[in-house]
Amino acid sequence: MATPLRASERAYRALRDDIVEWRLAPGTILGEVEQAARLGVSRTPLREALSRLMADGLVSSQSGRGLVVTDVSVANIRELFDVRKALEVKAVRLAAVQHTGTTFADLEREFEEVPELLSRDDSERSAYFDLVRRFDDAVDDAVENDYLTGALNSLRTHLVRVRRLAKDNPERLAAAAREHLLIVHAIVARDAELAAHATHVHLHHALASALAMAAESPLRAAN
Repeated sequence: MATPLRASERAYRALRDDIVEWRLAPGTILGEVEQAARLGVSRTPLREALSRLMADGLVSSQSGRGLVVTDVSVANIRELFDVRKALEVKAVRLAAVQHTGTTFADLEREFEEVPELLSRDDSERSAYFDLVRRFDDAVDDAVENDYLTGALNSLRTHLVRVRRLAKDNPERLAAAAREHLLIVHAIVARDAELAAHATHVHLHHALASALAMAAESPLRAAN
């Protein structure tokens, strides 16, 4: 039987998910009384959760406002992608050389079915995002480098948040799925150079899309 989560962990996960899924928009004030009541926890574990979110960079303290959800700006999107490019290209190179078993072959088949999945209705988009998460997990497992995967995981919380900017852009989601499929093809073929090149192409298009969506969003911070 699974051990029940501590109240602070439950609050942390709930708030983190609400932030990265944009249910709590940038600039939202996180009042302790309101959030404790909403999440069904006391204020002490809520404070622990908020401290962790501050360390993650998802929450900040603003004079006169208290704790608020941080903005997603054009500047920090560019910074995230600078780091993402260095880390992900290295990771897929290693994954292409080191992977074992059938995990990537299985993912390859799933990515081939994404066009049909995305053509059904909006509710299926969560299944696509889950597939991308499982691809990231498979790369981490193949890399076997705790320092590299630790840095990637720290980055991914913010990348998931940025990725959700494309949730109303079905054309970009379909294109991203095709780009991921090329990366998986290369990893299955153990072609590290092709995997790296396909990742460069994917990140180029992902950055352009994220910047365009951020520029159109009324929630963005100043550039």
